[in-house]
Amino acid sequence: MRPLDRIDRKILATLQRDGRISLADLAETVGLSPSPCLRRVRLLEKDGVISRYVALVDQQAVGLPVSVFVSIKMESQREEALDRFAKAISRWPEVLECYLMTGPRDYLLRVVVADLAAYERFLKDKLTRLPGLASIESSFALEQVKYTNSLPLAET
Repeated sequence: MRPLDRIDRKILATLQRDGRISLADLAETVGLSPSPCLRRVRLLEKDGVISRYVALVDQQAVGLPVSVFVSIKMESQREEALDRFAKAISRWPEVLECYLMTGPRDYLLRVVVADLAAYERFLKDKLTRLPGLASIESSFALEQVKYTNSLPLAET
């Protein structure tokens, strides 16, 4: 993959702020004419730097106000146990993020649900039924202090 230059970073920063910006406005913002700007965007897409375009939906507005951070300790860290866990949780829409961690816990999940009862159902019907879990610790978010999906693309 080619290194990102100043214009590429400016394109990416602008698209992170507004993925629906018109090509003309994007080109003007980054100081290019539309054709070279489009070529750069297409190249960033082709190289996988831009992986997709999405609409960000407010979880409160759609009735999913509860975020739960779940720490998982596995009985074993064997590859097949980790793969089985990853495959299972990848099918569950309540799990928005899952990270394999270093330290005392093996996984950290962010789960989004409508209320405490919905989380209890998720726990009982899905998570606790997975084989190989040694422990599950849940922490409920009281307030979202900061959330962003924009990477810090300092111009170089």
